[in-house]
Amino acid sequence: MWKKELRFLLAAGFIFLFFYFLPFDQRVIVGLKEAVYLTHEYAREHVIFCLLPALFIAGAISTFLSEASVMKYLGAQAPKHVSYSVASVSGAILAVCSCTVLPIFAGIYFRGAGIGPATTFLYSGPAINILAIVLTAKILGLNIGIARAIGAILGSILIGLLMAYLFRKEEKIRLGEMELTEEPETIPFYQRVTLLATLVGILILATWGGKTGIAGIIFSLKWYLVSFLVLLLGVEVVFWFGVSATMLLITALLVGLTQVVFHEKEITFLVGLIGFSYALYKTKGEMEKWFQNTYLLGKQILPLLLAGVFVAGFFLGRPGHEAFLPSSYIASLVGGNSLWANFFASLVGVLMYFATLTEVPIVQGLLGSGMGYGPALALLLAGPSVSLPSLLVLKSIWRVKKTLVYGGLVIVLSTILGYIFGFITR
Repeated sequence: MWKKELRFLLAAGFIFLFFYFLPFDQRVIVGLKEAVYLTHEYAREHVIFCLLPALFIAGAISTFLSEASVMKYLGAQAPKHVSYSVASVSGAILAVCSCTVLPIFAGIYFRGAGIGPATTFLYSGPAINILAIVLTAKILGLNIGIARAIGAILGSILIGLLMAYLFRKEEKIRLGEMELTEEPETIPFYQRVTLLATLVGILILATWGGKTGIAGIIFSLKWYLVSFLVLLLGVEVVFWFGVSATMLLITALLVGLTQVVFHEKEITFLVGLIGFSYALYKTKGEMEKWFQNTYLLGKQILPLLLAGVFVAGFFLGRPGHEAFLPSSYIASLVGGNSLWANFFASLVGVLMYFATLTEVPIVQGLLGSGMGYGPALALLLAGPSVSLPSLLVLKSIWRVKKTLVYGGLVIVLSTILGYIFGFITR
Protein backbone atom coordinates (compact mmCIF):
# COMPACT_ATOMS: atom_id res chain seq x y z
CA MET A 1 0.00 0.00 0.00
CA TRP A 2 2.73 2.46 1.00
CA LYS A 3 4.68 1.73 -2.20
CA LYS A 4 1.63 2.66 -4.24
CA GLU A 5 1.12 5.84 -2.23
CA LEU A 6 4.81 6.70 -2.56
CA ARG A 7 4.64 6.41 -6.34
CA PHE A 8 1.57 8.66 -6.34
CA LEU A 9 3.31 11.28 -4.16
CA LEU A 10 6.46 11.23 -6.29
CA ALA A 11 4.41 11.63 -9.49
CA ALA A 12 2.34 14.42 -7.98
CA GLY A 13 5.50 16.15 -6.72
CA PHE A 14 7.17 15.90 -10.12
CA ILE A 15 4.15 17.38 -11.88
CA PHE A 16 3.93 20.22 -9.35
CA LEU A 17 7.63 21.08 -9.61
CA PHE A 18 7.49 20.88 -13.40
CA PHE A 19 4.75 23.50 -13.62
CA TYR A 20 6.23 25.56 -10.77
CA PHE A 21 9.61 25.99 -12.47
CA LEU A 22 8.33 25.98 -16.05
CA PRO A 23 9.69 29.09 -17.79
CA PHE A 24 6.37 30.17 -19.22
CA ASP A 25 7.74 32.54 -21.85
CA GLN A 26 7.09 32.92 -25.57
CA ARG A 27 9.17 29.86 -26.41
CA VAL A 28 7.03 27.62 -24.17
CA ILE A 29 3.83 29.03 -25.68
CA VAL A 30 5.16 28.33 -29.19
CA GLY A 31 6.11 24.81 -28.12
CA LEU A 32 2.64 24.12 -26.73
CA LYS A 33 1.07 25.52 -29.87
CA GLU A 34 3.20 23.27 -32.08
CA ALA A 35 2.45 20.26 -29.86
CA VAL A 36 -1.29 20.81 -30.33
CA TYR A 37 -0.94 21.40 -34.08
CA LEU A 38 1.24 18.32 -34.63
CA THR A 39 -1.13 16.10 -32.62
CA HIS A 40 -4.05 17.57 -34.57
CA GLU A 41 -2.34 16.86 -37.89
CA TYR A 42 -1.42 13.35 -36.81
CA ALA A 43 -4.99 12.64 -35.75
CA ARG A 44 -6.43 13.93 -39.03
CA GLU A 45 -3.87 12.71 -41.55
CA HIS A 46 -2.40 9.54 -40.09
CA VAL A 47 -4.71 7.87 -37.57
CA ILE A 48 -7.68 7.27 -39.88
CA PHE A 49 -5.95 6.36 -43.16
CA CYS A 50 -2.71 4.88 -41.75
CA LEU A 51 -2.89 3.69 -38.16
CA LEU A 52 -6.41 2.23 -38.05
CA PRO A 53 -5.95 0.11 -41.21
CA ALA A 54 -2.56 -0.99 -39.82
CA LEU A 55 -4.28 -2.06 -36.59
CA PHE A 56 -6.74 -4.19 -38.58
CA ILE A 57 -3.80 -5.77 -40.43
CA ALA A 58 -2.09 -6.49 -37.12
CA GLY A 59 -5.30 -7.95 -35.70
CA ALA A 60 -5.66 -10.14 -38.79
CA ILE A 61 -2.07 -11.35 -38.44
CA SER A 62 -2.73 -12.27 -34.81
CA THR A 63 -5.94 -14.07 -35.78
CA PHE A 64 -5.26 -15.76 -39.11
CA LEU A 65 -1.53 -16.47 -39.17
CA SER A 66 -0.58 -19.42 -37.01
CA GLU A 67 2.63 -19.40 -35.02
CA ALA A 68 3.92 -22.18 -37.27
CA SER A 69 3.53 -20.14 -40.46
CA VAL A 70 5.10 -17.03 -38.92
CA MET A 71 7.99 -18.98 -37.41
CA LYS A 72 8.57 -20.82 -40.71
CA TYR A 73 9.65 -17.57 -42.38
CA LEU A 74 10.43 -15.16 -39.53
CA GLY A 75 11.18 -17.40 -36.54
CA ALA A 76 14.55 -17.73 -34.86
CA GLN A 77 15.03 -21.21 -36.37
CA ALA A 78 14.26 -20.14 -39.93
CA PRO A 79 17.24 -19.82 -42.30
CA LYS A 80 18.66 -16.32 -41.80
CA HIS A 81 18.83 -15.56 -45.52
CA VAL A 82 15.09 -16.33 -45.70
CA SER A 83 13.87 -14.62 -42.53
CA TYR A 84 15.83 -11.39 -42.93
CA SER A 85 15.16 -11.14 -46.66
CA VAL A 86 11.42 -11.60 -46.12
CA ALA A 87 11.42 -9.07 -43.25
CA SER A 88 13.26 -6.38 -45.21
CA VAL A 89 11.24 -6.83 -48.42
CA SER A 90 7.94 -6.92 -46.51
CA GLY A 91 8.78 -3.57 -44.94
CA ALA A 92 9.82 -2.03 -48.24
CA ILE A 93 6.37 -2.30 -49.84
CA LEU A 94 4.66 -0.33 -47.05
CA ALA A 95 4.75 3.47 -47.26
CA VAL A 96 4.32 3.92 -43.51
CA CYS A 97 5.87 6.00 -40.75
CA SER A 98 7.61 4.75 -37.61
CA CYS A 99 4.31 4.76 -35.70
CA THR A 100 2.05 3.14 -38.30
CA VAL A 101 4.39 0.15 -38.64
CA LEU A 102 4.13 -0.63 -34.90
CA PRO A 103 0.80 -2.51 -34.89
CA ILE A 104 1.94 -4.74 -37.76
CA PHE A 105 5.27 -5.36 -36.01
CA ALA A 106 3.44 -6.23 -32.78
CA GLY A 107 1.21 -8.65 -34.69
CA ILE A 108 4.06 -10.70 -36.18
CA TYR A 109 6.16 -10.48 -33.01
CA PHE A 110 3.41 -11.81 -30.76
CA ARG A 111 2.70 -14.60 -33.26
CA GLY A 112 6.20 -16.00 -32.94
CA ALA A 113 8.55 -14.02 -35.18
CA GLY A 114 12.10 -13.92 -33.86
CA ILE A 115 13.23 -10.62 -32.42
CA GLY A 116 15.86 -10.31 -35.18
CA PRO A 117 13.56 -10.58 -38.23
CA ALA A 118 10.81 -8.67 -36.40
CA THR A 119 13.23 -5.82 -35.69
CA THR A 120 14.40 -5.86 -39.31
CA PHE A 121 10.77 -5.43 -40.36
CA LEU A 122 10.25 -2.71 -37.73
CA TYR A 123 13.17 -0.70 -39.12
CA SER A 124 12.68 -1.46 -42.81
CA GLY A 125 9.01 -0.44 -43.00
CA PRO A 126 9.64 3.30 -42.62
CA ALA A 127 13.35 3.36 -43.62
CA ILE A 128 13.25 1.43 -46.94
CA ASN A 129 10.08 3.07 -48.19
CA ILE A 130 10.56 2.92 -51.99
CA LEU A 131 8.73 6.21 -52.56
CA ALA A 132 10.96 7.94 -50.00
CA ILE A 133 14.15 6.58 -51.62
CA VAL A 134 13.06 7.83 -55.07
CA LEU A 135 12.05 11.23 -53.67
CA THR A 136 15.39 11.52 -51.84
CA ALA A 137 17.37 10.84 -55.03
CA LYS A 138 15.25 13.28 -57.03
CA ILE A 139 15.35 16.21 -54.57
CA LEU A 140 18.59 15.75 -52.59
CA GLY A 141 20.72 14.09 -55.25
CA LEU A 142 21.39 10.63 -56.66
CA ASN A 143 24.36 10.00 -54.34
CA ILE A 144 22.45 10.51 -51.11
CA GLY A 145 19.47 8.59 -52.54
CA ILE A 146 21.61 5.54 -53.29
CA ALA A 147 23.40 5.88 -49.93
CA ARG A 148 20.07 5.98 -48.12
CA ALA A 149 18.83 2.86 -49.90
CA ILE A 150 22.00 0.87 -49.21
CA GLY A 151 22.31 2.16 -45.64
CA ALA A 152 18.67 1.38 -44.84
CA ILE A 153 18.84 -2.17 -46.23
CA LEU A 154 22.13 -2.99 -44.50
CA GLY A 155 21.02 -1.18 -41.35
CA SER A 156 17.75 -3.10 -41.00
CA ILE A 157 19.49 -6.47 -41.35
CA LEU A 158 22.44 -5.54 -39.12
CA ILE A 159 20.25 -4.14 -36.34
CA GLY A 160 18.06 -7.24 -36.52
CA LEU A 161 21.07 -9.55 -36.25
CA LEU A 162 22.46 -7.61 -33.30
CA MET A 163 19.12 -7.64 -31.45
CA ALA A 164 18.86 -11.40 -32.05
CA TYR A 165 22.37 -11.94 -30.68
CA LEU A 166 22.06 -9.65 -27.65
CA PHE A 167 18.73 -11.15 -26.52
CA ARG A 168 19.23 -14.74 -27.70
CA LYS A 169 18.64 -16.27 -24.24
CA GLU A 170 15.38 -14.42 -23.65
CA GLU A 171 14.22 -15.25 -27.17
CA LYS A 172 14.86 -18.94 -26.67
CA ILE A 173 12.57 -18.93 -23.63
CA ARG A 174 9.87 -16.83 -25.32
CA LEU A 175 9.72 -18.87 -28.52
CA GLY A 176 9.92 -22.13 -26.59
CA GLU A 177 6.79 -21.20 -24.67
CA MET A 178 5.01 -20.31 -27.92
CA GLU A 179 5.74 -23.70 -29.45
CA LEU A 180 3.87 -25.33 -26.56
CA THR A 181 0.67 -23.43 -27.44
CA GLU A 182 0.65 -24.22 -31.17
CA GLU A 183 -2.85 -24.47 -32.65
CA PRO A 184 -3.84 -26.32 -35.85
CA GLU A 185 -4.64 -24.20 -38.89
CA THR A 186 -8.38 -24.28 -39.70
CA ILE A 187 -8.57 -21.56 -42.38
CA PRO A 188 -7.37 -22.36 -45.94
CA PHE A 189 -4.06 -20.74 -46.80
CA TYR A 190 -5.38 -18.91 -49.87
CA GLN A 191 -8.14 -17.25 -47.81
CA ARG A 192 -5.70 -15.95 -45.22
CA VAL A 193 -3.25 -14.66 -47.82
CA THR A 194 -5.98 -13.03 -49.93
CA LEU A 195 -7.53 -11.31 -46.91
CA LEU A 196 -4.17 -9.93 -45.73
CA ALA A 197 -3.24 -8.82 -49.27
CA THR A 198 -6.54 -6.94 -49.57
CA LEU A 199 -5.96 -5.17 -46.25
CA VAL A 200 -2.40 -4.22 -47.21
CA GLY A 201 -3.66 -2.92 -50.56
CA ILE A 202 -6.20 -0.69 -48.80
CA LEU A 203 -3.47 0.69 -46.50
CA ILE A 204 -1.07 1.40 -49.38
CA LEU A 205 -3.65 3.05 -51.64
CA ALA A 206 -5.34 5.07 -48.86
CA THR A 207 -1.96 6.65 -48.04
CA TRP A 208 -0.74 6.98 -51.64
CA GLY A 209 0.90 10.36 -52.22
CA GLY A 210 2.72 10.28 -55.58
CA LYS A 211 1.38 12.88 -58.01
CA THR A 212 3.63 12.58 -61.08
CA GLY A 213 4.01 9.95 -63.80
CA ILE A 214 2.51 6.53 -63.15
CA ALA A 215 2.25 7.39 -59.44
CA GLY A 216 0.14 10.39 -60.40
CA ILE A 217 -2.24 8.23 -62.42
CA ILE A 218 -2.64 5.90 -59.44
CA PHE A 219 -3.18 8.95 -57.20
CA SER A 220 -5.99 10.23 -59.41
CA LEU A 221 -7.69 6.83 -59.22
CA LYS A 222 -6.77 5.89 -55.66
CA TRP A 223 -10.22 6.29 -54.07
CA TYR A 224 -11.83 4.23 -56.83
CA LEU A 225 -9.21 1.56 -56.22
CA VAL A 226 -9.72 1.77 -52.44
CA SER A 227 -13.48 1.40 -52.96
CA PHE A 228 -12.90 -1.68 -55.12
CA LEU A 229 -10.67 -3.29 -52.49
CA VAL A 230 -13.17 -2.47 -49.74
CA LEU A 231 -15.89 -4.14 -51.82
CA LEU A 232 -13.59 -7.14 -52.34
CA LEU A 233 -12.95 -7.29 -48.58
CA GLY A 234 -16.70 -7.30 -47.94
CA VAL A 235 -17.20 -10.19 -50.37
CA GLU A 236 -14.37 -12.15 -48.70
CA VAL A 237 -15.68 -11.81 -45.15
CA VAL A 238 -19.29 -12.54 -46.18
CA PHE A 239 -18.66 -15.68 -48.23
CA TRP A 240 -15.64 -17.06 -46.34
CA PHE A 241 -16.35 -16.09 -42.73
CA GLY A 242 -20.11 -15.60 -42.48
CA VAL A 243 -20.26 -11.86 -41.75
CA SER A 244 -23.78 -10.47 -42.19
CA ALA A 245 -24.23 -9.05 -45.69
CA THR A 246 -27.12 -6.94 -44.35
CA MET A 247 -24.84 -5.21 -41.83
CA LEU A 248 -22.27 -4.45 -44.52
CA LEU A 249 -24.96 -3.10 -46.86
CA ILE A 250 -26.21 -0.79 -44.09
CA THR A 251 -22.61 0.31 -43.52
CA ALA A 252 -22.22 1.03 -47.24
CA LEU A 253 -25.38 3.17 -47.22
CA LEU A 254 -24.13 5.11 -44.19
CA VAL A 255 -20.77 5.64 -45.91
CA GLY A 256 -22.47 7.00 -49.02
CA LEU A 257 -24.74 9.27 -46.97
CA THR A 258 -21.77 10.57 -44.96
CA GLN A 259 -19.85 11.44 -48.13
CA VAL A 260 -22.84 13.29 -49.59
CA VAL A 261 -23.43 15.29 -46.38
CA PHE A 262 -19.87 16.05 -45.23
CA HIS A 263 -17.70 15.66 -48.36
CA GLU A 264 -14.87 14.57 -46.03
CA LYS A 265 -13.09 11.36 -46.97
CA GLU A 266 -11.66 11.07 -43.45
CA ILE A 267 -15.14 11.04 -41.88
CA THR A 268 -16.45 8.70 -44.60
CA PHE A 269 -13.54 6.28 -44.10
CA LEU A 270 -14.01 6.36 -40.32
CA VAL A 271 -17.74 5.61 -40.60
CA GLY A 272 -16.88 2.64 -42.81
CA LEU A 273 -14.34 1.36 -40.27
CA ILE A 274 -16.84 1.67 -37.42
CA GLY A 275 -19.54 -0.19 -39.36
CA PHE A 276 -17.09 -2.89 -40.42
CA SER A 277 -15.88 -3.26 -36.81
CA TYR A 278 -19.43 -3.70 -35.56
CA ALA A 279 -20.10 -6.35 -38.20
CA LEU A 280 -16.99 -8.26 -37.11
CA TYR A 281 -17.94 -7.94 -33.44
CA LYS A 282 -21.42 -9.39 -34.05
CA THR A 283 -20.04 -12.39 -35.97
CA LYS A 284 -19.05 -15.31 -33.78
CA GLY A 285 -15.78 -17.15 -34.28
CA GLU A 286 -12.78 -15.86 -36.20
CA MET A 287 -14.33 -12.48 -37.04
CA GLU A 288 -15.09 -11.64 -33.41
CA LYS A 289 -11.57 -12.72 -32.48
CA TRP A 290 -10.17 -10.45 -35.24
CA PHE A 291 -12.07 -7.49 -33.81
CA GLN A 292 -10.91 -8.27 -30.26
CA ASN A 293 -7.24 -8.55 -31.28
CA THR A 294 -7.47 -5.28 -33.21
CA TYR A 295 -9.13 -3.52 -30.27
CA LEU A 296 -6.55 -4.75 -27.75
CA LEU A 297 -3.65 -3.59 -29.92
CA GLY A 298 -5.30 -0.20 -30.42
CA LYS A 299 -5.91 0.17 -26.70
CA GLN A 300 -2.24 -0.57 -26.03
CA ILE A 301 -0.75 1.61 -28.77
CA LEU A 302 -2.93 4.69 -29.41
CA PRO A 303 -2.71 6.52 -26.03
CA LEU A 304 1.09 6.28 -25.84
CA LEU A 305 1.41 7.21 -29.49
CA LEU A 306 -0.61 10.42 -29.20
CA ALA A 307 1.24 11.38 -26.00
CA GLY A 308 4.57 10.87 -27.76
CA VAL A 309 3.49 12.93 -30.76
CA PHE A 310 2.47 15.76 -28.41
CA VAL A 311 5.86 15.74 -26.64
CA ALA A 312 7.79 15.60 -29.94
CA GLY A 313 5.73 18.51 -31.26
CA PHE A 314 6.47 20.59 -28.15
CA PHE A 315 10.24 20.28 -28.46
CA LEU A 316 10.80 19.98 -32.23
CA GLY A 317 7.56 21.17 -33.84
CA ARG A 318 6.27 20.47 -37.32
CA PRO A 319 8.35 20.62 -40.51
CA GLY A 320 9.15 24.26 -41.20
CA HIS A 321 7.80 25.55 -37.86
CA GLU A 322 9.67 26.68 -34.77
CA ALA A 323 8.95 25.00 -31.43
CA PHE A 324 10.61 25.03 -27.99
CA LEU A 325 14.02 24.17 -29.51
CA PRO A 326 14.97 26.71 -32.21
CA SER A 327 15.64 25.09 -35.61
CA SER A 328 18.57 27.48 -36.18
CA TYR A 329 20.23 26.09 -33.06
CA ILE A 330 19.80 22.54 -34.32
CA ALA A 331 21.09 23.43 -37.79
CA SER A 332 24.24 25.00 -36.29
CA LEU A 333 25.05 21.72 -34.54
CA VAL A 334 24.91 19.54 -37.65
CA GLY A 335 27.28 21.44 -39.92
CA GLY A 336 30.40 19.73 -41.25
CA ASN A 337 31.03 16.03 -40.84
CA SER A 338 32.28 15.51 -37.31
CA LEU A 339 31.23 12.48 -35.30
CA TRP A 340 29.37 14.86 -32.98
CA ALA A 341 27.41 16.39 -35.88
CA ASN A 342 26.41 12.93 -37.13
CA PHE A 343 25.56 11.76 -33.63
CA PHE A 344 23.42 14.82 -32.92
CA ALA A 345 21.58 14.44 -36.24
CA SER A 346 20.87 10.78 -35.42
CA LEU A 347 19.70 11.67 -31.91
CA VAL A 348 17.35 14.39 -33.18
CA GLY A 349 16.06 11.96 -35.82
CA VAL A 350 15.27 9.34 -33.19
CA LEU A 351 13.38 11.84 -31.00
CA MET A 352 11.53 13.73 -33.71
CA TYR A 353 8.37 12.41 -35.37
CA PHE A 354 8.48 12.28 -39.18
CA ALA A 355 5.29 11.65 -41.12
CA THR A 356 5.80 9.59 -44.27
CA LEU A 357 8.01 11.43 -46.82
CA THR A 358 8.26 14.63 -44.74
CA GLU A 359 11.89 13.91 -43.84
CA VAL A 360 13.02 14.86 -47.38
CA PRO A 361 11.89 18.53 -47.36
CA ILE A 362 13.14 18.84 -43.76
CA VAL A 363 16.63 17.67 -44.74
CA GLN A 364 16.49 19.86 -47.85
CA GLY A 365 15.89 22.91 -45.65
CA LEU A 366 18.65 21.91 -43.21
CA LEU A 367 21.11 21.41 -46.07
CA GLY A 368 20.31 24.95 -47.19
CA SER A 369 21.11 26.13 -43.65
CA GLY A 370 24.57 24.57 -43.69
CA MET A 371 23.96 20.95 -42.70
CA GLY A 372 26.66 18.51 -43.87
CA TYR A 373 25.83 15.61 -46.16
CA GLY A 374 26.99 13.08 -43.58
CA PRO A 375 24.60 14.32 -40.87
CA ALA A 376 21.89 14.59 -43.55
CA LEU A 377 22.20 10.86 -44.29
CA ALA A 378 22.32 10.11 -40.55
CA LEU A 379 19.04 11.99 -40.08
CA LEU A 380 17.47 10.19 -43.05
CA LEU A 381 18.45 6.80 -41.64
CA ALA A 382 17.43 7.46 -38.03
CA GLY A 383 14.45 9.80 -38.34
CA PRO A 384 11.87 7.83 -40.35
CA SER A 385 12.64 4.51 -38.62
CA VAL A 386 12.32 5.61 -34.98
CA SER A 387 10.60 8.40 -33.08
CA LEU A 388 9.83 9.28 -29.49
CA PRO A 389 6.19 8.15 -29.90
CA SER A 390 7.28 4.80 -31.35
CA LEU A 391 9.80 4.26 -28.54
CA LEU A 392 7.09 4.85 -25.95
CA VAL A 393 4.93 2.22 -27.60
CA LEU A 394 7.86 -0.20 -27.97
CA LYS A 395 8.45 0.10 -24.23
CA SER A 396 5.02 -1.43 -23.62
CA ILE A 397 5.88 -4.32 -25.97
CA TRP A 398 9.57 -4.91 -25.27
CA ARG A 399 10.05 -3.27 -21.87
CA VAL A 400 12.76 -0.70 -21.21
CA LYS A 401 15.94 -2.66 -21.90
CA LYS A 402 15.18 -3.87 -25.42
CA THR A 403 13.70 -0.49 -26.36
CA LEU A 404 16.79 1.42 -25.26
CA VAL A 405 19.09 -1.04 -27.00
CA TYR A 406 17.12 -0.74 -30.25
CA GLY A 407 17.12 3.06 -30.11
CA GLY A 408 20.83 3.05 -29.27
CA LEU A 409 21.67 0.74 -32.18
CA VAL A 410 19.78 2.99 -34.60
CA ILE A 411 21.68 6.05 -33.33
CA VAL A 412 25.10 4.37 -33.45
CA LEU A 413 24.59 2.82 -36.88
CA SER A 414 23.19 6.04 -38.38
CA THR A 415 26.11 8.00 -36.91
CA ILE A 416 28.72 5.65 -38.38
CA LEU A 417 27.11 5.41 -41.82
CA GLY A 418 26.58 9.17 -41.94
CA TYR A 419 30.21 9.83 -41.00
CA ILE A 420 31.48 7.42 -43.68
CA PHE A 421 29.24 8.97 -46.33
CA GLY A 422 30.31 12.47 -45.34
CA PHE A 423 33.98 11.44 -45.49
CA ILE A 424 33.56 9.93 -48.98
CA THR A 425 31.65 12.91 -50.43
CA ARG A 426 33.64 15.76 -48.93
